[in-house]
Amino acid sequence: MKPVEDVRTRRGMKVSELLYQFEHSGGFTAPKLGAAVEIIKEMKKNKVETFLSFTADIVSTGTRGAIVDLINSGIVNHIITTAGTVDHDLARSYKNYYRGDFMLNDAVLLREKKYRLGNVVIPQDHYGKIIEEKMMPFLEKEYEKKKKWTITDLLRDLGKQMKKNSILNAAYENGVDVFIPGYTDGSFGSQLWSFWEMNHDFAIDSLEDEHRLSEIVFNSAKRKMGAIIIGGGISKHHVIWWNQFRGGLDYAIYITTAQEFDGSLSGAQPREAVSWGKIKPRAKQVLIEGEATVLLPLIVASL
Repeated sequence: MKPVEDVRTRRGMKVSELLYQFEHSGGFTAPKLGAAVEIIKEMKKNKVETFLSFTADIVSTGTRGAIVDLINSGIVNHIITTAGTVDHDLARSYKNYYRGDFMLNDAVLLREKKYRLGNVVIPQDHYGKIIEEKMMPFLEKEYEKKKKWTITDLLRDLGKQMKKNSILNAAYENGVDVFIPGYTDGSFGSQLWSFWEMNHDFAIDSLEDEHRLSEIVFNSAKRKMGAIIIGGGISKHHVIWWNQFRGGLDYAIYITTAQEFDGSLSGAQPREAVSWGKIKPRAKQVLIEGEATVLLPLIVASL
């Protein structure tokens, strides 16, 4: 039994000091946030091979910067995400998205040629148009090199030429491969399809990327493996699915707003993954119920 300690703030207090207090506060979610930081610190200290997975929606927000900082920290070895991450990362490198409101009139936005992503407003020509303008010349150059590509190789080359504040450039600079198992589900995938319509000998080798993931997990039996999993969906599942073949993750941090009562993978908690062998029974793990645009920057700032 440990006593509940009050959280006490002061001028000039460090974020890391606040989250340390969270861990000892006996609050409802606060201790989980503090525990996540301590787990990640241990992962970094022990040089644990670490997956980062996240869904694309948060890349439309300022949380993209926290993801870049997390990659630059050297904690992350592999990324698994969704196709929209490329869309938003590429578009925001050249065009602005704007702060809006969840309650904006969507019919009016449609007439004004604007998209709404939650409370983020995206002018239409700041999304599909700019992605096409950047992707098509890029694919032409890649096509001149060779006809058959993996998504990870394409994204490494794309990241090489992108701006420093982008996720793909940070991944390139740090030698982190970016896997996108559902790569056709977004504007990025539509550009690949459009290019293929004009060049039928252009090919994406999806199974080669799966082979690379298999090598990562099958060669890690003597190493510790961890994952920072933000949100759910295919990116979350791909991380834990592959890690079952090595006996499960040794460390796992989940951040999610999803509930488990509907049986969804997004809401499935770490304890359910234990039954599948995706997380080891004795793994250090924590589930933080909350919204990633608040929680992730706090965690990264604390680290």
